[in-house]
Amino acid sequence: MAVILITGADGQLGNELKNASGNYYGYDFIFTDIDTLDISNRSETNDFIRNTNPGWIINCAAYNHVDKAEDDAGNADLINNAAVGNITEAIRDTGCRFIHFSTDYVFNGRSCLPYNELSEPAPLNVYGMSKLAGERTALSHHASMIIRTSWLYSSFGSNFVKTILRKAAENESLSVVFDQIGTPTYAADLAEAVMNIVSGVIRNKTAYSPGIYHYSNEGVCSWYDFAEELVREAGLACRIVPVLSSSYPMAAQRPPCSVLDKGKIKEKYGLEIPHWRRSMKKCLKLLE
Repeated sequence: MAVILITGADGQLGNELKNASGNYYGYDFIFTDIDTLDISNRSETNDFIRNTNPGWIINCAAYNHVDKAEDDAGNADLINNAAVGNITEAIRDTGCRFIHFSTDYVFNGRSCLPYNELSEPAPLNVYGMSKLAGERTALSHHASMIIRTSWLYSSFGSNFVKTILRKAAENESLSVVFDQIGTPTYAADLAEAVMNIVSGVIRNKTAYSPGIYHYSNEGVCSWYDFAEELVREAGLACRIVPVLSSSYPMAAQRPPCSVLDKGKIKEKYGLEIPHWRRSMKKCLKLLE
């Protein structure tokens, strides 16, 4: 029986993987979060992995406070990079397959074309730098897969979707930036894609191809477009007002355009990826 260790299981993606795992039988899932496995602790991580001997590790643990990271670079690097090194050290010289998640924020967003896996990273903020460092650390293990994603949201945890819905219910109007372009990603879709990959390799003998991949929902929008669709679909009367990012200066600079090209992961693993509007509606139904 395949043993699949999932770290950071209490976050958005981790919780979605818990849900998705219920549809996959014959696997031994081990879900952990910091209370059961602190991956920033080298000896604890090594002992836990050696004792459980997983065939797969899916690392959902991450430091995602983009603005806070500007003044908290040490902790961002600890979780997004050093902790990844603790995992790869524990599985060195083993056949354990390691799936780790990264971000569109490794790019500077100055290209008008979608970024593919060969595009040169150039992060604009500390968070993006820590995630890029974590990618390189993960790839030190021969069987690592990096999945970069963007604008993640879920019915679990705190995220843009929940914030907009809450504020729209309380206000007559909201200002949202329209000069940052990307693609919202429903964490449930990403979790299902990951389980399709894992199950395909284990059950269908699909070739496992380590390396960097991109995954987001299909389509492109601005944060303003996303917010307006959310409010309209939820039936709220709040007016969404488009504004420039310069109107709302934040500690961390964001890439103005960070659309990801998903061609590689779709071709390699035969994935069908839904449009962001369709997935947004699924999430809203759960939140109702």
